[in-house]
Amino acid sequence: MAARRQRPRESPALVAFGRQMRRMREAKGVKQETIAHLTKVSPAQASRIEAGKKRATRTYVEITDDYLEAGGSLISLWEDLNKDGHPVPIWFDWPQIEAEAVELTSWEHTIVPGLLQNEAYARAFLGADDAVEARMARQSILTRDSPPPTELVALLSEAVLNYKVGSPEVMREQLKHLLALSELPNVTIQIVRITGRPAGTGGAFVVATMEDRSEVSYLETTIRGITTDDPSDLARLSAVLRELRARALPEDMSQDMMRKALEKWT
Repeated sequence: MAARRQRPRESPALVAFGRQMRRMREAKGVKQETIAHLTKVSPAQASRIEAGKKRATRTYVEITDDYLEAGGSLISLWEDLNKDGHPVPIWFDWPQIEAEAVELTSWEHTIVPGLLQNEAYARAFLGADDAVEARMARQSILTRDSPPPTELVALLSEAVLNYKVGSPEVMREQLKHLLALSELPNVTIQIVRITGRPAGTGGAFVVATMEDRSEVSYLETTIRGITTDDPSDLARLSAVLRELRARALPEDMSQDMMRKALEKWT
C-alpha cells in the first residue's frame, strides 16, 4: 500500500509573506506589538501572521503597509496571494489547535464526536490500535489540570443516540460514557431534536476559540477534513450554530433523552 500523503502544516506562500512583513517591520525598527495595536489585533495574532500560520486581512495589510512606508509593496504581495478573491489555503495541525483552544463548540448529526467516544465505540470506526490510542489521548484536554481543561459544548442530533455503531453493548457503554461526561463542569452536551425544517445539514464541524478569542474551524467532508479561519466561513458556521442552539434541548432534558436511548439499547 502506498504511503499516505501528509498535508503540509503551513502554506509556503504565507510563510514567505509573513517573513517579508517581518523583515520590513524590523528594518524600520518597529515592534510587533506596535503593529498589533495599530491593526487592533492581539500580539499573538500578529505573531501568527508573521509566522505564516494565519491569513492577514486586507485592512491589516493596508495599515501595516502605510505605517511601514512600504509604498504598497505589501498590498501588492497580498493581492498576488489572493487572486480572484480566493485566499491561499493554509493547513493547520488540528490536534494542536484543539489542544490549545479554550473552548470547542461541535455539531454532529450521525455519530458521537471523537472527544466523547469511549474506546469500544472508537474502535468500531478506527480499528487500528494506534489510531484508537491517539483518539483516547486527545480526550485528555477535557480532564487535564494544567492548562485548565477545555470547555466543550457538543450539539448532537437525536439520530446520534439511535444510530447503531458496533453492537447494542457498545451503544450501551457509549451512552453511559456520554452521561458521565455530561456531569463534568466543563462539558455541555445538548441534544438537537429532529423536527420541522432540517438544520445543520451541511455536515459535522467544530469551532475552536483560542485564548485571544480568534477562531479556527474543522469541517468534515466526504473526501477529507478541512480546517479554516476564513471570516466568511466562520460567519456561516456561526449562523448554523445559532439555529442549532435554538433547537437544542436544555442540559437536563438532554440527559433524560440519553437515558431513554440507553433503555433502548438495553
